Formats: sequence, C-alpha cells, structure tokens
Amino acid sequence: MCGRYTLIPNKDFYNQFNVENHVDNLRSLYNIAPGQTTPVITHNSPNKVVLMRWGLIPFWAEDSKIGYKTINAKAETVASKPAFRASFKGKRCLVPASGFYEWKVVGPKKKQPYYFYLNNQEMFAFAGLYDIWKNEKGEDLKTYTIITTQANNLVNQVHERMPVILDKKSETVWLDKETDLKNLQDLLKPYVENEISCHSVSSLINDTKLNDESLIKVL
Repeated sequence: MCGRYTLIPNKDFYNQFNVENHVDNLRSLYNIAPGQTTPVITHNSPNKVVLMRWGLIPFWAEDSKIGYKTINAKAETVASKPAFRASFKGKRCLVPASGFYEWKVVGPKKKQPYYFYLNNQEMFAFAGLYDIWKNEKGEDLKTYTIITTQANNLVNQVHERMPVILDKKSETVWLDKETDLKNLQDLLKPYVENEISCHSVSSLINDTKLNDESLIKVL
C-alpha cells in the first residue's frame, strides 16, 4: 500500500505538470497522511492543480467515513471495484510527489520505516483517481486515491506493494479522457527498480503532526 508520502515542490512545479493556475501556499510536505488536503493535477485543457483530500469518497457514498478505507486502489481491481470503477473511466488524476514511505517488519510489534525516491527526478506523479461527493449541506468535497501495484524487487524487500509511478509520457496518456481502458490498465505496473533509491528513516515519521525535512534524512 501507500500510506504516507512527500511533496517537495520546486520552482518548476507548475511547468513540470503543465499547469496554468496556481494554488495558495504551495509548500513542502514531508509527511502527507490520509485525510490531509494536498495538490492534485486534473486534465482541464490545460491541466489544473486542485486541492483535494486524500481518501476517495465515491459520489454515491452515504457518509464520508468510507474515505479512510479508500486511500489506495489496487491496480488489479480498480476497473471493477464499485468505489473506483466510475472514476477509473472518467476521473483520473496525477498525484504529485517527491517520495513515499513504506514500513518493514523487523521484529515483534516493530516496524522500520524506509523512504523511497527517484534517482534523477525531484518530483514525479502517482496514478490517482478522484471523485466529488456532496455533504449534508450540499457542499462539494473533492477527494482522491493513489493506485498501487505489486512492488518491484527493491521495494519488495520492505513491502509487497508500491504506488504506481508514471513517467512523463504516461502522465499524458493517463489524463487523456480518450485513452481506452486497456491502455490505462497497461500503465499500472511497477516502476523500474534501478531508477529508485531508498534509505531507512526515523520512526518519528509515525507522528502525523510532524512535518520537516529531518523526516527524510538517513537514519
């Protein structure tokens, strides 16, 4: 799964994702957790950056609690699961990131967190889905999920699954509303392992209230 990630935007953030609009207070986030609101990229001719909450709430949901169970969508079932299949067809998005965390079981009741990042890219994008749900007041709540797939050999040493990372060409295909479902499914694969690095980090990452650069430093 992917339950925590980072976004450290540089000056090229808007250009890299071909976005014309800007959001207020675009800042470095070293400990993004489910339920938090973060930038997501949607296709809107041109692309648009929108602030959404992590944990997809399907438009048909009776309440928002389902969002805590839908932070991830499995690549193997995303096209058929009721919570995701409509979004897979028509509400795909990019989730900008700089890295992600996974935890390795190292003993009874003990897990060691690791930080994964790309060797030659400061920022990249996860394959994501979003939906718009109306609360009891009739207000729109925009939420998203990150798609996961089987881990490559590197990530598998820590965890059996990893988020789907898209290369630049795949980002365009993923957002294109004309892309057929088979081609979309073909994008949902493990990222090339020799382009990823990782190192262990402090267990302080477990505290979602913390957000500073020390969290990604080598332990």
